Amino acid sequence: MESSAERVEGSYEEKWKSNPMLEPRLLAVTLNIAVGRSGEVLERAASVLEELTGQKPVQRRAKRTIKEFGIRKKEPIAVSVTVRGKKAYDLLDRVVEAVGRRVKASAFDEFGNFAFGIREHIDIPGMKYKAEVGVFGMDVIVTMGRAGYRVARRRLKRRRIPKRHRLTKEEAIEYVRKRLKIEVVEEE
Repeated sequence: MESSAERVEGSYEEKWKSNPMLEPRLLAVTLNIAVGRSGEVLERAASVLEELTGQKPVQRRAKRTIKEFGIRKKEPIAVSVTVRGKKAYDLLDRVVEAVGRRVKASAFDEFGNFAFGIREHIDIPGMKYKAEVGVFGMDVIVTMGRAGYRVARRRLKRRRIPKRHRLTKEEAIEYVRKRLKIEVVEEE
């Protein structure tokens, strides 16, 4: 007799095959390097992201002043870049190698998005150490969704996504395991 977990796994695959609009998809991969100060260090972090993605990163500014860290409001302190489409799948495939193709189940939110950190960018395949650049850690944020999510973001006739069409945590975990070949580990 099959367990309830096996029954659920099979039902997701059948559900996605019966209605392609319900199949989860990777909407975007965002890479973020928070340096904590502006200047040359921030420029070097931007060069790492540009080398990795082939896109020009955007600077992120501090929201408030924090005297203990020497950060002033509106000072650029981080750089980030968002990749979409086929490039997002390729980029995710590369950066997940840096963490051994393993992501914790607690990294997923209730809508199926997940995030993880990379300690050193040189762990990513194809990235080489350069003494003039240094080593940076980064956050990787993966945005998941379904076909039709544009309805919530478009300019004209914007609508909410109904609950029955939203992606769930369990369904996203199943998609990541089966289609993206990433191991999702449970915590002890």
